[in-house]
Amino acid sequence: MIEINNISKSYPDFSLKNVSFTVEKGDYFVLLGGSGSGKSMLLEIISGITIPDSGKIFLNEKDITGEKIQKRNIAFVFQDQVLFPHLSVFQNVAYPLHCQKKSSTEIKNEVKKLAVLFEINHLLERKPGTLSGGEAQRVALARAMATKPECVLLDEPLSNIDSPLRYELRSLLRKINRQGQTIIHVTHDYEEAISLANKIAVIENGSIAQSGNPDDIFMFPKSEFVAKFIGIKNFYRGTLNSAEQNSELMPFESQGCIFHVMTEETQGEGFLLIPAENITISDKHNESSSQNTFNGKIIDTFPAKLGIEVVIDIGVKITSIVSKEAFIKLALLKDKNIWISFKASSAKFIKI
Repeated sequence: MIEINNISKSYPDFSLKNVSFTVEKGDYFVLLGGSGSGKSMLLEIISGITIPDSGKIFLNEKDITGEKIQKRNIAFVFQDQVLFPHLSVFQNVAYPLHCQKKSSTEIKNEVKKLAVLFEINHLLERKPGTLSGGEAQRVALARAMATKPECVLLDEPLSNIDSPLRYELRSLLRKINRQGQTIIHVTHDYEEAISLANKIAVIENGSIAQSGNPDDIFMFPKSEFVAKFIGIKNFYRGTLNSAEQNSELMPFESQGCIFHVMTEETQGEGFLLIPAENITISDKHNESSSQNTFNGKIIDTFPAKLGIEVVIDIGVKITSIVSKEAFIKLALLKDKNIWISFKASSAKFIKI
């Protein structure tokens, strides 16, 4: 278990501010944030490369804040792998075992096991300069695992890998984690985080904005920053008012626009999240069971992974995702007047 307790570190142009989180043994913990948010700096502090100004780091309840790098039993895989260019792949993987003064037989056997696990048997005699990005990343991971570390730190491990190979490496990382290896992984890619993590901490400008399991974060973001960063399109701050007489619907007002929602929360300030895929579009006003119907004008459209995103001005900007077939059939062009609707039950109110 790794405990990060009120870690702070100041530089002239940036500061980490009282960062705290806990990584249990066997966790796949992802630090998710944009460039310059402090993610990589946190890894450097955990590894011992950088010493914090204040705060403590505990590994299995032992204070390791001031311990040397080589005594922490924490492995670090850098974004650019940092393989020794003059050594073969075999020698790179074997290097930390030599440092531990293992026998030649032990080293050979351990490298052989790692080569099978990371599928690099055919690369053992090659030099790093001849490897592809994906091959180099596998070698770097094998070297990191050679000493059986308590935790492996991964700094943007998939950012320089071609798309088809990313899925293979994600699968490999999940396999390593399922075997019990604790991993702390830094990324700016929320889809990468969802596919790997059992715990996520979103970091904003040197502070933890929100942490928890992926479902909590992606279904109940606690701030506009978190919502936007994880790709949520329709997220509004406003006020939930009491239900009208003989109605179970509660009006939520944001920027002059009133939405009707179903929630067990009491009235007050909060956020409303409306999934884009739950918003239907029509070119005429139809009677429907949807409790929220608005007229608006299309202000933008663009391709997305799940179809076409259509951005509509209804007094506030709201985004719907439609299929390519529906996009063509309805002729959803910019400046067209349309109707949108969604059910009250599809909107989620998050109280502040």
